[in-house]
Amino acid sequence: MHCREPLMLRLPKELKDWVKEEAQRNYSSQNSEVVRALLAAKKRADQKHAETAAD
Repeated sequence: MHCREPLMLRLPKELKDWVKEEAQRNYSSQNSEVVRALLAAKKRADQKHAETAAD
């Protein structure tokens, strides 16, 4: 990921707290945790779409 675009994101407190805890647990930034979670969700969605298309 070479090109990054800024994004203003408002999260519910519970989700913001979770992101903060994950970042601390993984010794990473909150931004990195959001990117990681989104990439994982994208991968799952892409796999689901591929399975659906194969049916």
